[in-house]
Amino acid sequence: MLEDKILAAKSEDNSVSEVQFDNVQFVKCRFVACDFTKTSFCNVTFENCDFSNCTFIGGYWKNAEIKDCKADGSNFNQAVFKETQIVESSFQYANCVNTLWENCAIADSDFKEAFMSEVKLKKISLSKVNLTRVDFYKTPLKGIDLSDCTIEGIMVSDTYTELKGAKVNMIQAAVLAQILGVKII
Repeated sequence: MLEDKILAAKSEDNSVSEVQFDNVQFVKCRFVACDFTKTSFCNVTFENCDFSNCTFIGGYWKNAEIKDCKADGSNFNQAVFKETQIVESSFQYANCVNTLWENCAIADSDFKEAFMSEVKLKKISLSKVNLTRVDFYKTPLKGIDLSDCTIEGIMVSDTYTELKGAKVNMIQAAVLAQILGVKII
């Protein structure tokens, strides 16, 4: 278990890219400017950690738990998330473009203004997630239950195909109707 650590990887000598972490617990760790490109996290727990503005491009996450963590501004472009849980965490402004999320659960977390375009979502559960102004361009939301999430200002393509089949509550439906140009009287 790594606890109360600060890891700084600002040069190639300290690179943590292409490392495989298996059965590791990170507790109260702070990662500064770390490059985790193509790093694998299997059976890993992050608890009360800060990995904001770190790079996780092409990473692989399986059976990981991220709890009470901060990943604001981090780059997860082209990462794969399988059987991963994110709870009470902040991913504001995170870049999750071209990622795959399969059998994952996200609860009580903040993804405000994250980039989620061209994402594949398979059997994902969202509960009380702040998705304000998230960019879902070319990300099909069919079958995704957004009913207890905040979705104000979400961005989709001009054809709105991303919204087809999404599950929303009545208040959200009224907000989405305005996006579609429908006037409710």
